[in-house]
Amino acid sequence: MPESTIHPSGDKIRKAVQELSDLIKDKPDKSRRQLLQQVAMKLDLSPSESAFLERQFLE
Repeated sequence: MPESTIHPSGDKIRKAVQELSDLIKDKPDKSRRQLLQQVAMKLDLSPSESAFLERQFLE
């Protein structure tokens, strides 16, 4: 049977949170909104996943 490439829905969010946290530490001079957009594009986040990250990191 072929190996599955489907990830649990929370896996993408966990990866996004980790990556965004790392970027914020590595690039403190860049706006959080820009970094969030970068992560959202890279990980192909849905609008609701992006909104979740905005609530966690921008408020």
